[in-house]
Amino acid sequence: MKRLDPVLLDRLRALIAGMGCELLGCECLSLGRRTLLRIYIDRNEGVTVDDCARVSRQVSAMFDVDNPVLGAYVLEVSSPGIDRPLFELAHFSSAIGKTVKVKLSTPHLDRRHYKGVLMSATEEWVHLLLEEGVEVSIPYSAIEKANVVGYV
Repeated sequence: MKRLDPVLLDRLRALIAGMGCELLGCECLSLGRRTLLRIYIDRNEGVTVDDCARVSRQVSAMFDVDNPVLGAYVLEVSSPGIDRPLFELAHFSSAIGKTVKVKLSTPHLDRRHYKGVLMSATEEWVHLLLEEGVEVSIPYSAIEKANVVGYV
């Protein structure tokens, strides 16, 4: 998964905040010759389909002017949903005590996929209690993707 430029993320964050929503994070995936850019937004009152449509129109307009994504792309704007993604350390901190799935960019302890209860998270380590009852410490920098399982 590609990462977006931090300057672009800041611009998206400001644009989306001006619309009464919060930018949770982005996923940038390759779809052959096209790129899928999935933007997750949130609001205290919850995200509606209309919120997603409004944000999508504004982001599309910004991209039409600046063209920050090289080549053809597909834009999706989504609520975090039931399997809420974790993009930042603050997201991990708010999910302590919940079951999470973690995918690593490189194997750690001969595994790339973990599922367990999030015990703690720092800038260096994420500590999980795995379903097998084993505690594991995963390097925070190795996490490619993470989400809460069945967030409510």
